[in-house]
Amino acid sequence: MTILKFLFICLEVVILFNFIIIVHELGHFLAAKWRGLHVERFGIWFGKPLWEKEFGGVKYSLGSIPAGGFVALPQMAPMEVMEGEVTIDRKNLPEITVMDKIIVAFAGPLFSMGLAVVFAVVIYFVGRPVQQSETSTVVGYVAPDSPAAIAGLRAGDEITRIDGQAVEKFSGIGSTSIKWQIITSTNDVLSIEAKRGEEILQFQVEAMREKTEFYQRQSLKQINVYPLQTAFVGGIMAGSPAEKAGIQVNDIIDKIDGQTIYNPAIISDVIRVKGGAPIHLDIRRGGTAMSLEVIPEKPSKHPEANPPYMLGVQWDPSGVSSLSHPGPVEQMRSAVSTMVNTLSALFRKNSDIKPQHLSGPANIMRMYYMLFESDNGWRLALWFSVVFNVNLAILNMLPIPVLDGGHITLAIIEGVLRKPINPGILMKIQGACGLALIGFMIYVTFYDVQDFSLPKAPIEIRFDGSAVSGGEGVPSGKPE
Repeated sequence: MTILKFLFICLEVVILFNFIIIVHELGHFLAAKWRGLHVERFGIWFGKPLWEKEFGGVKYSLGSIPAGGFVALPQMAPMEVMEGEVTIDRKNLPEITVMDKIIVAFAGPLFSMGLAVVFAVVIYFVGRPVQQSETSTVVGYVAPDSPAAIAGLRAGDEITRIDGQAVEKFSGIGSTSIKWQIITSTNDVLSIEAKRGEEILQFQVEAMREKTEFYQRQSLKQINVYPLQTAFVGGIMAGSPAEKAGIQVNDIIDKIDGQTIYNPAIISDVIRVKGGAPIHLDIRRGGTAMSLEVIPEKPSKHPEANPPYMLGVQWDPSGVSSLSHPGPVEQMRSAVSTMVNTLSALFRKNSDIKPQHLSGPANIMRMYYMLFESDNGWRLALWFSVVFNVNLAILNMLPIPVLDGGHITLAIIEGVLRKPINPGILMKIQGACGLALIGFMIYVTFYDVQDFSLPKAPIEIRFDGSAVSGGEGVPSGKPE
């Protein structure tokens, strides 16, 4: 990846992430203006202002830290710990009604939900790429000596149930996802039902957890199986055995030595066993089927001292993806379900999902980066933005002081008591909760940054003197 492309993707991430947060704050701002509240400041970004100007009694500013924005509303519950001190004496401002506070607080989540609907409508028309792991429960690859392999699962098995729960896809969050069922199961030994041909088989799989250091996120349950992934040829290395044999970009390799390929990792396993012996590949090229013989070779230049035998092929998991056009209602329902499932797993007794597994702003921006980096990245980023906006709205409605739901809760308490909450007590509550929220963000970010890695230089592999990127035969993503 060139530095220019890296910077462009970073710019896309910053713009979209900040746009989503600013729209949320714009909801508070417009509602406050509508209800006649005093708006002291509307700030885009935090930190020392790079620019500020007063207009219509409101001070607008652009901060130096590109992380969203805020609206300073002195007549609401104090938020100095998050937004800085206000310059006006609250005692000189008129009291506002309980309904005013509820409307202004609710407007932020409402605008986030509205933006989610807008993104969902866009996705309905332009579509979003759907990978095989989202539409199939067929096992693509079973890692050798893994819990799944020991239990007897094989590539090509179609998993139908886990612990009695029917599954419909490999990845994603929710009760119909294989991955989600595995990591959220309260059982260390999973009961897995799978279909092999016409036969229904039962497996007892003892899940494993990778060992992690005390400063790392705790590993979640896994059984080390990979989803179905068609061996779609995305690139051919110059001078490689694949090029010599006549393999072309966009070819689909169905079999190797008569063995059906459910994931490109199977090809690597066969080559590893056979070494430099010839292999026979059954290939689809458009509507034509053909068979080719290929003799794997060790590349003349490779990062490893003793490189493996290779074909010189780069696999493209997105090559067989399709465009889905889910309706806006379906997308919103799915996003809400994702959030509910996550919160349920977080608070469920004996669940492996802990607060440390949640993502903060740093990891969210990292995910946006990864989406923009991929093919059809802008479609995936818009689809993810539907989920993000729904999450932002729901989380902000939690009845926790400093969050929008907390403002609403405090307003309701005032309505019940028929008098304002003591300003001193209110300031202490808001300050304590604000510091706790900042502390939690630092806590989550500590784990988030461990997932970060700088863009790496291309892995140099040469068969005839030309440099190319990447390797072959490694399933995309981590074991599931």
